Amino acid sequence: MASIKDVAAAAGVSVATVSRVLNDHPSVSPDARTRVLAAVERLGYRPNAVARSLRTDQTRTLGLVISDVLNPYFTELARSVEEEARALGYSVIIGNADERPDLQDHHVRTLLDRRIDGLLVSPTDGGSPLMLDAARAGTPMVFVDRWIPGLDVPVVRADGRSAVRDLVAHLHGLGHRRLAIIAGPAATTTGSERVEAFREAMAEYGIPLPDAYIGQGDFQAESGRRVTEGFLGLDEPPEVVFAADNLMALGALDAVRARGLRVPHDIALAAFDDIPWFVHTDPPITAIAQPTGELGRAAVRALVDRIEGRPPRSVTLAARLVVRRSCGEDPNPPQSPSPVRRSTP
Repeated sequence: MASIKDVAAAAGVSVATVSRVLNDHPSVSPDARTRVLAAVERLGYRPNAVARSLRTDQTRTLGLVISDVLNPYFTELARSVEEEARALGYSVIIGNADERPDLQDHHVRTLLDRRIDGLLVSPTDGGSPLMLDAARAGTPMVFVDRWIPGLDVPVVRADGRSAVRDLVAHLHGLGHRRLAIIAGPAATTTGSERVEAFREAMAEYGIPLPDAYIGQGDFQAESGRRVTEGFLGLDEPPEVVFAADNLMALGALDAVRARGLRVPHDIALAAFDDIPWFVHTDPPITAIAQPTGELGRAAVRALVDRIEGRPPRSVTLAARLVVRRSCGEDPNPPQSPSPVRRSTP
């Protein structure tokens, strides 16, 4: 493997000149720069990134801590983050918190120890002392999707309130009146915000939301299955289950099918966080879609602005309702042998 001394000898310059060229220093003549770059290419020389980071105090590396790598939403988010970071000259190290605050803090601590230049986080809760300390110490940081209220950290997220209202309006228009929600963790901003938006939209349309129709989930499939089993066991089950994320929706679908029931003929199903799989389920699931790719790209740009001394800004994008066929949109549904009783308008 070629060394920096080999490059200097091949280019007929000093080692210091090679170093200045590699660090894009303006004091090098065009002729010397051309010879050095030609020698680098000819010899296949690759600078030692660790040694360079010790000299420049930068590693050109970003940390990304996502809430659940098994969630297709976060998988897509991570991909867009990595692509945008690479385009801007940064690498990304990813940590999976698995919706656990202790794992989140483990990854944050590890990434900070590795001297990353900045950190992207989708917090699993709002009470992590490590996260609070890192933010207050001036660590370049951006929250994506979720955030910790009260911290002066840019947030890149989607506003789902309007889309939730559109969903409730859609369900109301289809004649549904008994609507239930599988909520995400109250300790997360997305968990609490989606329940609040659902409750407000229900009130706007004069639809009651009894406590029995609010089930507590954790953004993972098993909780969606458990909560839906509880809904189906009620004397008056809901006509619609709205899952506040995609994995809980898949768990809900499993619970419905385990009872021998069909969506939407026996009970309707909708979800927050659209994913490509929802087109291929039977029936395709009506869902609220977030602009996931753009969220990831905007988060990287905001973080790089912060790292490189430009003022970062928070970004809020709009989510949207994607209507499919899981809520009774089909105008000619087959008769079900055991439908859930519908209430009158």
